Amino acid sequence: MHFQFLDYVVLAIYAVSLLTVALWVSRERAGHDKDTRDYFLAGGTLPWWAIGASMIAANISAEQIIGMSGSAYVMGIAIGAYEWMAAITLLVVGKWVLPVFLHHRIYSMPQFLEERFDGRVRTVMGFFWLAVYVFVNLTSILWLGALAVNTVTGLDLTWGLVALGLFAAAYSLYGGLKAVALTDIIQVVLLVLGGLLIAYISLNEISGGDGLAAGFGVLTDRFPEKFDMIFTPESPHYDLLPGISVLIGGMWIMNLSYWGFNQYIIQRALAAKSIGEAQKGIVFAAFLKVLMPLIIVLPGLTAIILAPGLDAPDKAYPTVMALLPSGLKGLVFAALIAAVVSSLASMMNSISTIFTMDFYRHLGSEKTEQHLVFVGRLVSMAALVIAMIVARPLLGQFDQAFQYIQEFTGFFTPGVVALFVLGIFWRRTTSNGALAAAISSAVLSLVLKFAWPELPFIDRVGLVFLTCVAIGVGVSVLQSAERHPNAIAYSDVDIRTAQTFNYGGLVVVLLVAALYAVWW
Repeated sequence: MHFQFLDYVVLAIYAVSLLTVALWVSRERAGHDKDTRDYFLAGGTLPWWAIGASMIAANISAEQIIGMSGSAYVMGIAIGAYEWMAAITLLVVGKWVLPVFLHHRIYSMPQFLEERFDGRVRTVMGFFWLAVYVFVNLTSILWLGALAVNTVTGLDLTWGLVALGLFAAAYSLYGGLKAVALTDIIQVVLLVLGGLLIAYISLNEISGGDGLAAGFGVLTDRFPEKFDMIFTPESPHYDLLPGISVLIGGMWIMNLSYWGFNQYIIQRALAAKSIGEAQKGIVFAAFLKVLMPLIIVLPGLTAIILAPGLDAPDKAYPTVMALLPSGLKGLVFAALIAAVVSSLASMMNSISTIFTMDFYRHLGSEKTEQHLVFVGRLVSMAALVIAMIVARPLLGQFDQAFQYIQEFTGFFTPGVVALFVLGIFWRRTTSNGALAAAISSAVLSLVLKFAWPELPFIDRVGLVFLTCVAIGVGVSVLQSAERHPNAIAYSDVDIRTAQTFNYGGLVVVLLVAALYAVWW
């Protein structure tokens, strides 16, 4: 199946519009050159709607749309737990974690770790994040995006990788985070509109033209097992989503690591006008996360009927897209491209922020602000080229890339969360204790994977987290540590939230509770 002329017209309008807006918002007033705060933190000027939209645009990419739809094709609606639990996690981050970062006016997560502990912790974790961002996140976004382009348009996978990368670079490389964040509202509107269109049309197709509700009824009647939110131990998918642990176990650790301590995501909130704007943006993002399974998971479910017997689950979403009429196909495809390139641009900016501000800036003599911005642009492009080269060798053999990504990152996330939780909330945590907690995560995860292979990886994440916390506390106590000289006085951090955050958060919690009550 290939595009028709009208589809290309729609896609071209999207591309030109995005580039035009990106260049417009990236312009600087006469006589002012971009400094590092402009480039990496949008000058600290982002409003709440840009923060919320940008967090979701950065998060929802090919690895979610293609990968999660593929997992829904196999596992059913339960995979939506990643989205719904993320909505609750965002509220926790906005209330108790984000105020600490904004209080200390930081650029990056490694910078925070250096200020709280020492340069060793910054270096170890900085290298870890750079490696994961380039070789896991950036490559997966490119590969799954190229797979979607290939399935829908027939474009060769290699050329798809190149085209997506160059498009992301074209609109983000000059303007930095400001260009990315302020254009992400376009990306999110397209993403939501395209997702709702594909959901409606595919359900209407299933019902034989009787509408969305009838199509959904057909799905639930024919495949009731696909609507189990909590798997029992007898389920073939229990090892991926182990029952009640989804609600109270290791998924919390994975979500806290991603939404609270991940440069790629939290950088938008760090660029807020104020703490109030940042928290409103987080509530907005939480509402969007509740909606996301309708856009991401539902197409994978409809593919069970519309495209049975797929050789690879990750082809579910592109295959359903191919059923759309000309014009709408171009619009939905533009929404998919929007999700891919916004995530690429966000990841590139975060990689350049960590490399430039946490490593390069400390080398040799003092650098000018403009030189650091120039280096940041070079690093963004270099990371993109590396990801293009290694994407196929790393991900080409996986049929459910989303699950691969979750399990791989699950080796490290327990240590990341233990490190930050101890650093923020326990004043006696030492630098050696923090390093011990972080480094032990990968070792313990690897040991448990081979020594206890039947243990679901989400349960493993939770168990390793508790062990890492114990190790961090133990090492700190053995050093007979008093209060660390750089310890955070949490009582000095203002964690009060406005009523918009409180009421909005309550609505999000009630919505998620209702969803689980219906499909328990």
